[in-house]
Amino acid sequence: MRAIIGTLGYVRRGDEVLLVHRQRDGDDHRGKYNGLGGKLEAGEDAVTCMKREIREESGLVATSLTLRGTIAWPGFGSDGSDWFGLVFVIDDFEGEPPKTNEDGPLRWVPIANLDSLPMWEGDRHFLPWVFDGDSRQFHAVLPYRDGALITEGVTVARL
Repeated sequence: MRAIIGTLGYVRRGDEVLLVHRQRDGDDHRGKYNGLGGKLEAGEDAVTCMKREIREESGLVATSLTLRGTIAWPGFGSDGSDWFGLVFVIDDFEGEPPKTNEDGPLRWVPIANLDSLPMWEGDRHFLPWVFDGDSRQFHAVLPYRDGALITEGVTVARL
């Protein structure tokens, strides 16, 4: 089986980041805070995908973004599918996000408070590297089984 390729973006405004609190019934992410993003469409490059997803999920137009790293999520999907994600910080944008989207409420969260939110356990391994100001990219493997992180398989490296 091939990995599903997607983008994951964190829209930054000063010391805050825009997150969605996923609330939709039947959503594997329900109850968790997450960045914005989704699947790469056929013929689409990663930057185009990230800009499209930001626009679709927040109404914002990304005018500057930086690739922070990559993550392989073996077994992440509810069906055990493998995912591969390109993680971006959206450094500049135009517009104002709505209070909610089809997945749930959108909220500006202080970056210093991210660790206190309900989120995927694997996110706690890479999120500090997204916002630490180090220009080097990180690359991670965060394996899951039945919705739980397999911690002995976690690797996060910076090049």
